[in-house]
Amino acid sequence: MKIADEDLPTLDVLGSPMAYRTLGSPDAPVALFLHGNPTSSYIWRDILPHVAPVARCIAPDLIGFGQSGKPDIEYRFVDHVRYLDAFIETAGIESAYLVAQDWGTALAFHLASRRPEMIRGLAFMEFIRPFPDWDAFHQSDEARQTFRMFRTPGAGEEAIIENNAFIERVLPGSIKRALSADEMDVYRAPFLSADARKPIWRLPNELPIAGEPADVAAILEKAHADLATSAYPKLLFAGDPGALVSPAFAESFAAQLPACRLVQLGAGAHYLQEDHPATIGTEIARWIADIEAA
Repeated sequence: MKIADEDLPTLDVLGSPMAYRTLGSPDAPVALFLHGNPTSSYIWRDILPHVAPVARCIAPDLIGFGQSGKPDIEYRFVDHVRYLDAFIETAGIESAYLVAQDWGTALAFHLASRRPEMIRGLAFMEFIRPFPDWDAFHQSDEARQTFRMFRTPGAGEEAIIENNAFIERVLPGSIKRALSADEMDVYRAPFLSADARKPIWRLPNELPIAGEPADVAAILEKAHADLATSAYPKLLFAGDPGALVSPAFAESFAAQLPACRLVQLGAGAHYLQEDHPATIGTEIARWIADIEAA
């Protein structure tokens, strides 16, 4: 497995560099990989080689994450939408398979809601949705209490910005295997100073829980309503016990979605890419190949 990260190419997006990984033939259909908080395109590193034989893989670092720039913005969900839209336009991506986890799923669902003609298929895991209350948010009561604290003014900033809790505790605590020191260093690298951690802190405050924040909740309610009637192929991955998505919830959710296949991965929490890269990669490659052949 490749550990050390590499210097990534960048595109100028709204005046800031956005870094990305790419692998596969330029003539192949695009597979756009979207990560979540507090990771980067690095989380897809062991998945892209499995998918590259059938797709042109493009995995951006979201603005403020990985090797992308950190402009002076609020890093709200709508900011990420704006920068991702501009990245897609700058990269010349006209259609794509979307592969997403965590906040990447919120971006993918919203993109698919606005531009369904662009979507060749959607593969997703550990997905964000409007949560009616805190009990619906996470499998773990301890995690629910932690995220309540993250959203508490003063306490959240102290935990995430000053003490780097999302990198040092949430990330490794949501992966079944132990990350190596080198792997942890790659994840730490974009957030070595407190000043750099605003993007990590903002996103827990953007989670649409009990209708707040109202604008994000409204956006994702519309996106999920459109997802429920969409015709493009879907592939859902679930871990056991999962974090945002339990095996049982994944089964019921997939059963209600048109053209959705479910892959139960076995032991896993939130960052399933770190525990099951080969299975995720080979299943996505097979899924894309079958769609393209059809």
